[in-house]
Amino acid sequence: MSDTAKGQGGPSEYLPKLVTVLREGYGLADLRADALAGLTVAIVALPLSMAIAIASGVGPERGLFTAIVGGFFVSLLGGSRYQIGGPAGAFIVLVAACVLSIGVEGLILATILSGVVLIAAGLLRLGTYIRYIPYPVTVGFTAGIGVIIFASQLREMFGLTLPDAEPGEIIEKVRALWDARDTVTWPAVAVAALTAGVILGLRRLRPHWPGMLIAVVVASVVVAVLGLPVATIGTRFGALPQMLPVPALPDLSQWQAALPWAFSFALLGAIESLLSAVVADGMSGSRHRSNAELVAQGVANIGSGLFGGFCVTGTIARTATNVRAGSRGPVSGMLHALFLLVFLLVAAPLAAYIPLAALAGVLALVAWGMAERHEFASLLRSSWGDALVVTTTFLLVVFRDLTEGIVIGFALAGLVFIKRMSETTGMQDRPDIQRADRVVLHLQGPYFFGAAAQLGGVLERIAETPRALILDMSQVPLIDSSGARGVLQLAARARRQGGQLYLVGLSPALRRALEAQGAREPEVHFLPDLAAVDALLARDESAPARVEAPV
Repeated sequence: MSDTAKGQGGPSEYLPKLVTVLREGYGLADLRADALAGLTVAIVALPLSMAIAIASGVGPERGLFTAIVGGFFVSLLGGSRYQIGGPAGAFIVLVAACVLSIGVEGLILATILSGVVLIAAGLLRLGTYIRYIPYPVTVGFTAGIGVIIFASQLREMFGLTLPDAEPGEIIEKVRALWDARDTVTWPAVAVAALTAGVILGLRRLRPHWPGMLIAVVVASVVVAVLGLPVATIGTRFGALPQMLPVPALPDLSQWQAALPWAFSFALLGAIESLLSAVVADGMSGSRHRSNAELVAQGVANIGSGLFGGFCVTGTIARTATNVRAGSRGPVSGMLHALFLLVFLLVAAPLAAYIPLAALAGVLALVAWGMAERHEFASLLRSSWGDALVVTTTFLLVVFRDLTEGIVIGFALAGLVFIKRMSETTGMQDRPDIQRADRVVLHLQGPYFFGAAAQLGGVLERIAETPRALILDMSQVPLIDSSGARGVLQLAARARRQGGQLYLVGLSPALRRALEAQGAREPEVHFLPDLAAVDALLARDESAPARVEAPV
């Protein structure tokens, strides 16, 4: 799931997978397979891209611009063999909030700046670390995003009319929607239900058919033929443009206001894209280059912004569709972007007939799929730590802020990990060590700040510092700076009481780590094993017998 060992730390770490695929040999049969896969993904991406754009507070054409330009660059330069880039449901909350805060021009600028941040993250090789986001955090924020997306579609699903702009905060949103319940448009409810029903029915009866596109087409035909009073893309946004806009820079004067949004887009985009790449790896057996993927995502976001699009990331559902459709490599993703471009050039006027309630039905099912109900329930049952992390992340995402949820969830997961790791040290003291002037403490497990604090508590219960304090570290695989600092403090305490600290059984790496933090002779004494300590101390005939206390 990470870069190949050969590629890490060298130029090949950033080599696009397209180059790798072409070097392996790419023939006509591969092109045919990729063309079919690309067409399949484009059919899925077409309604989703417009629906996500509308839910994000921008015109549907910007969703297509994002999928065409961003999706092409993600596949052209990316480090994942099967990744499909484009607008993602996970960004709806952030993008909508950004538009409300700094407008569409500010959104485009934030998108371009996020591309710069992602390129920098890739060049700094941060992709290797982003993939270590704890699983309860990803489940919590994904489920939270699903709830928010579903709530954002209630207005269109029920055809509600609000006197003012729809609030962004979920409690206020639900209250405003409830107050407008008398304005329900039942034809809109029927269209949304029809769309969802067709999609679910085709999933069961014809799982390989493009259910989303078929459902949207059926709903559009029903609305047009029956003349139902339902809002459509045409009535709300007018006709879509039939070509890509000329690339242009947005107003750069808003860069200070756009920068915080850019960092939020970059963080979420990095997490989402690398999760998608991991999913593709699991389905196909390939291995992605995480830092190359971040650089490609950065270029894609810059390109999307220049053409009037918004945030681009790897999309899990479309990437999985690409793998299942028989893709041979990145060419299918590039062709998916070109197929969308053909639609924009040839069939854009048809999009005007698409009912907004149908797109709301599509996104409602997407949100339901994002909820990860079984995974959430499993984490609640697994342990108190996982339950705390997933619940806290979920609640913060829904009721506070997406970035805040990720950061606090990650911090909580770190604290839970520290607690668990400190417990693996399994320190125990015995009453007789308080009467001995020579004590051996057997350490097991990583010796980091959590374990160091626990060891300090054990030593506080020793009435007097023994003349010889011996730490057996033969079962310690690693030590951090806090652990090394604790060793130095133990040595200083022993010297003040007229004793000495002996460290035995250290691996060469562990000794180097301690010496780098200042733990050197004569402050501490390094010996190979307990027998060597016995031999050294035996020179003093008055030395009492050793009492061992397992720690």
